[in-house]
Amino acid sequence: MDKDLASIQEARDAVKAASEAWKIWSRASQFDVDRVCAAMAEAGFRASERLGRSAQEETGFGIAAHKKLKNEFGSKAVWESLRSLKTVGVIRHDPDRRLVEIAWPMGVIAALVPSTNPTSTAFFKILIAVKARNAIILAPHPAAARCTYEAALVMMQAAERAGAPKGIIACLQQVSLEGTQALMSHRSTALILATGGAPMVRAAHSTGKPAFGVGPGNVPVYVDRSADIEKAARYTVASKAFDCSTICATEQSVIADRPIARRLLELMQAEGAYFTSPAETEAIRKVLFLPDGGINTALVGKPASYVAGYAGFHVPENVRVLVTPLDRIGKVEPLSFEKLTTVLGWYEVDGWEEGCDHSIALIETGGKGHTQIIYAQDEHVIMAFGLEKPVFRILVNTMGTLGAIGLTTGLMPSLTLGSGGIGGAITGDNISASHLMNIKRMAYELRSPPVEAMLPGEIPAGPKPEEIEQLVRQILDEILASKSVS
Repeated sequence: MDKDLASIQEARDAVKAASEAWKIWSRASQFDVDRVCAAMAEAGFRASERLGRSAQEETGFGIAAHKKLKNEFGSKAVWESLRSLKTVGVIRHDPDRRLVEIAWPMGVIAALVPSTNPTSTAFFKILIAVKARNAIILAPHPAAARCTYEAALVMMQAAERAGAPKGIIACLQQVSLEGTQALMSHRSTALILATGGAPMVRAAHSTGKPAFGVGPGNVPVYVDRSADIEKAARYTVASKAFDCSTICATEQSVIADRPIARRLLELMQAEGAYFTSPAETEAIRKVLFLPDGGINTALVGKPASYVAGYAGFHVPENVRVLVTPLDRIGKVEPLSFEKLTTVLGWYEVDGWEEGCDHSIALIETGGKGHTQIIYAQDEHVIMAFGLEKPVFRILVNTMGTLGAIGLTTGLMPSLTLGSGGIGGAITGDNISASHLMNIKRMAYELRSPPVEAMLPGEIPAGPKPEEIEQLVRQILDEILASKSVS
């Protein structure tokens, strides 16, 4: 059979099976839901190291040990954030407003999984979907089809052993664009959970189905003169180097306040940052992006030494990040865009107001609605950034990679970060199980209706017979006139 046709048929069969399983799972008790989710989280956590290696080997992206940490986050940390969430029956009661809220699942969810974080995203999406009593079908990226399926299988087997119906979790194995489209557009698919490149997210939104899609991140880091410079240097380099910059909330450009810029540079060098010469910057610029503006996938998620070698120059073995000094933003400077690899832009500004302007320009270049990072001790400056930036995550004195996903902050643990309406998404939240269920509301009367609402009032009179006759005659005259003209 033709591969595309086989993929389409697999998607259809998966949705049919998931729909039948969901009819059973939608009636599960909270106890059963939590028992199944706990079993899946534990199984995922135990498999984190193996699947981290599998993801790195299959995709060639990132660092296996860092992928292990992301897998642990996508299983254990995500489950801990969901453990106490009510998703069955009455979930809230407001006696003052006489409102009763009842959870109701969505149905079958189609989940697109990226190649940059394939196994951790699979864990995360399965947990939040099943916790909300949905069925879920994963559509892997072709470059990560095997490891994504392995992650889904771990969850699938654990769920079934704990009593979940067979078919509640599935993962496409015959991966194609046509199969993914068939999955997303199937009449029994209730919602699409899209994490991946811009083309796939646009495709999800174009199906006519409800969709949670996330935009790209082009995260600026402003380091103010009031900042803890040592911490800013240490965190920025470590975060940018983490898994070779494959998380969308990773730092993309540092904006250094000029009074502390030299010291920040020196401290970042001590942490493993290599500041490129103009010639080396130009070499990176030429190889990192394609003529159409897209990123060269051969350099996605690669160590700094690999990127430098690809660009034609050598760096010491201890280098973790390549930092390119820049003075332009936008289409005239490709390196001001998102760089899913160990390349970091560098700008210097005079004061936080100019830092604010640079941040907004970078966000407008490709990270609308996503994330901004600020290192500062001056609360006035911090609040100014929080109020003015067109993003929905402002991280203060913490790293982008792990802060935005909720590992080092109080944000909801998530591997799907909404960018809000400004970024083309339906929400700016960190997506979780609460987004994957509807709420029914029982509303009791609080007050009697106004007296006027109970009175019949004056009923408008209809048209008079002579008015109807005149209107009919006018219509007939227009018809006859049009025929005589033709």
